[in-house]
Amino acid sequence: MDARLLIDNLRQGIRPSSDALAAFALGLGDGRVSDAQAGAFAMAVCLQGLGEEGRVALTKGMRDSGDVMAWDLPGPVLDKHSTGGVGDAVSLLLAPMLAAIGAYVPMISGRGLGHTGGTLDKLEAIPGVSTAVGAEEMRAIVRDVGTAIVGPTDRIAPADGRLYKIRDVSGTVPSLDLITASILSKKLAAGLGALVLDVKVGSGAIMRNPRDAKELAESLVKTANGAECPTCALVTDMSQPLLPSLGNALEVADILSILRGEARGPIVEVALALGAELLVLARFVASEAEANLKLTRALESGRAAERFAQMIAAQGGPTSLLERPEDHLASAPIQRPVLAPTAGFLAAWDGTALGHAVVELGGGRRVETDRIDPAVGLSHVAPIGTNLEADAPMAFVHAANEEAAEVASAAVLGATAITTDRPAPPDLIRDRIMP
Repeated sequence: MDARLLIDNLRQGIRPSSDALAAFALGLGDGRVSDAQAGAFAMAVCLQGLGEEGRVALTKGMRDSGDVMAWDLPGPVLDKHSTGGVGDAVSLLLAPMLAAIGAYVPMISGRGLGHTGGTLDKLEAIPGVSTAVGAEEMRAIVRDVGTAIVGPTDRIAPADGRLYKIRDVSGTVPSLDLITASILSKKLAAGLGALVLDVKVGSGAIMRNPRDAKELAESLVKTANGAECPTCALVTDMSQPLLPSLGNALEVADILSILRGEARGPIVEVALALGAELLVLARFVASEAEANLKLTRALESGRAAERFAQMIAAQGGPTSLLERPEDHLASAPIQRPVLAPTAGFLAAWDGTALGHAVVELGGGRRVETDRIDPAVGLSHVAPIGTNLEADAPMAFVHAANEEAAEVASAAVLGATAITTDRPAPPDLIRDRIMP
């Protein structure tokens, strides 16, 4: 593999062979490719593209640049990945539901950056929970509990870790080819039997445009299947938060309420839809109706809650979280309502603005090194279609101090649209992409 020749050819629109791209990815992982060459490669891909065959080759090469897990378990090894949104904690709900019916879910997750929250940050709002789990410990937790939600180790797709940092500082993040390879290389390194993708679209998602979201979903599905992992995708709505809360401890509290049978909400419908697609794809059940029934029973019987509690304890968290969440989850000293400025129907939320409000409160990161306050955020966010009286609460701000609460309250008001006509509720499932 001659990195200079590969980059020069790609710059001229000559697509590299699959072998050359695989070798380049291995060079990213072991250091044979320099940072300058990695940056030049990323820019050439942005400008010229790789095509479907090249995208598969790069993804497989990045997957194979580190450890690829193998499993010997009495059930299917499955996973779900979301492209990110606000109030989106589907992973914390779906993973234990799948484990409760006999599937195994080794979920390698990420952190929040920008306006979207991260699954690892939500879990780490629970005192004692460690997401920095080694491969053997992860194997043991998955074998014993059925699921573990952890961060990637240095040996999981190291080529992606290196290339992602270079993309972040070289203006090459928005490339369909590189986004696809980045997402899938880490997921496929987990040795999955099947994968379902939750591609978010709307004001709170990374992809706000339906056409862009569908294009990404199709790229991910084609590439994953090309890399021999059965994969499908749902394009789901993110025009408003999936949970009534945004913020790490607040979202965990909402998930615990659902697991304990005290609440439901749209997040359950999304989790059931994703789980049903995944179980049918993996041939674990014969139909979506059967899958939906199994998952619903796992949730309503409390078996999913038991799996979640076991996972938390296995990863260092408290054993009494499910029974007494208020003893373990941090709460902010300032909690105040944001009042509707006028009467009418809540017609829309700017989800990105809500997410940025949480970041400004300290519940997210501007840069990777920022520390997160798990207690801050928003709660009781009214759903689209709510009939509001003037001065009725639309949301509650949870802040560390009065000044931060004032700024967040203004941001929430600015993210709201109130009309005299009741809006139609958004469709939760926008599209379905099958292999």
